[in-house]
Amino acid sequence: MDKPVTPEKVVKSDAEWRAQLSPEEFFVAREKGTERAFTGRYWDTTTPGIYRCVGCGTALFASDTKFDAGCGWPSYFEPLDPALVREERDVSHGMVRTEVMCNVCDSHLGHVFPDGPPPTGLRYCINSLSMTFEPAE
Repeated sequence: MDKPVTPEKVVKSDAEWRAQLSPEEFFVAREKGTERAFTGRYWDTTTPGIYRCVGCGTALFASDTKFDAGCGWPSYFEPLDPALVREERDVSHGMVRTEVMCNVCDSHLGHVFPDGPPPTGLRYCINSLSMTFEPAE
């Protein structure tokens, strides 16, 4: 059985990230910011396709796992490959949450909550600014 291939880690300086990303993307992906609810480019997208990390292009979520959580951010019940999404405890803003990051380039994506639909019961609440979208052909 073939072992899954994990992409090589992407490491860049802040200057390199700033040259690649828009100021808004840098704020969210590299400084762990959050876009306002219902303002992101993908919160209400229903087109079939793949959502990729804005930092490194890694495929993270598929449109067939996206659902309307009513929260104003794109929400998914599972990542394409759990090994490519890292979770860490986040105690910022006076609450305990689970932060979700790209495991290839360490970009902040959003948070995961235990209130999603079956089959996982999870809601990956992801900032649109942390992703690009590749429509299915």
